[in-house]
Amino acid sequence: MKPKDDIIQKYKNYLLLERSLSKNSIEAYIDDVNKLLYFVENEGLNLQNLTLDNLEQFVAQLYDSGINARSTARVISGVKSFFSFLLLDEYIVKDPSELLETPKIGFKLPVVLSIEEIENILRAIDMSTKEGERNRAILEVLYGCGLRISELTNLKFSDLYLDEEFIKVEGKGGKQRLVPISHAAINALNNYLTERKQIDAKKGHEDIVFLSKRGTAISRIMVFHFIKQYAESAGIKKNISPHTFRHSFATHLLERGANIRAIQLMLGHEKITTTELYTHIDREYLRQEIIEHHPRNKKQG
Repeated sequence: MKPKDDIIQKYKNYLLLERSLSKNSIEAYIDDVNKLLYFVENEGLNLQNLTLDNLEQFVAQLYDSGINARSTARVISGVKSFFSFLLLDEYIVKDPSELLETPKIGFKLPVVLSIEEIENILRAIDMSTKEGERNRAILEVLYGCGLRISELTNLKFSDLYLDEEFIKVEGKGGKQRLVPISHAAINALNNYLTERKQIDAKKGHEDIVFLSKRGTAISRIMVFHFIKQYAESAGIKKNISPHTFRHSFATHLLERGANIRAIQLMLGHEKITTTELYTHIDREYLRQEIIEHHPRNKKQG
């Protein structure tokens, strides 16, 4: 067996070149593998000779450390991917993770904002500041195009086709898609771009649309932070994040009769089953509407 660092580097190359994963995804997979390697070293085991029993013990230790079922399932998925690679490159002759079971995860609907809540958040922005123009544009693009936060922070001028009312988005695995952009988002972007011209972009960030005060690409943490602030100012108690605007984008389209396959394309989902999550949200919305408005659901006095 080659040294651990050599295996990790080869696995990184495999994830990048063979599976075309993003930097963030690769880091998550490597983190999963490091958890396994720590266990192997701590227990005095050999990676080449691991058994199913060893891996079940590893999973039990994850539970004991307080990791929830969803996070455990993700780690197991990463470990299985790693063993598939080891088998493919003939580091091992048998995959011990083949029969390793993933914990069952209860179905959980994502948090979605109502149209009124989104309007309230937008009204909470102080538009007299330069940051206000930028943040308004960010939220309009997140909600108007259903972007992931990483897709937004990496958005470039060369991706904007505002006259044609489209933007080009680079999603997971470097896959590109064209997404329609709303008139509200176009107007907000044009207002921000007037201010953007006055920012001295740092080298390598000249083509990035959304910049921080320092002239570098705005960070995901910064967007997360100001969204929390605006939600609090708007009196919204829901636990929201930048991804909440993506969920709201898809849900509101579905509620108004958009085709689910069109939503799939706009979101950049590889599988329709991922997009079908929003049909569950839609059914929950309809059920709530009946509970609130149907005369037979009125409480009897």
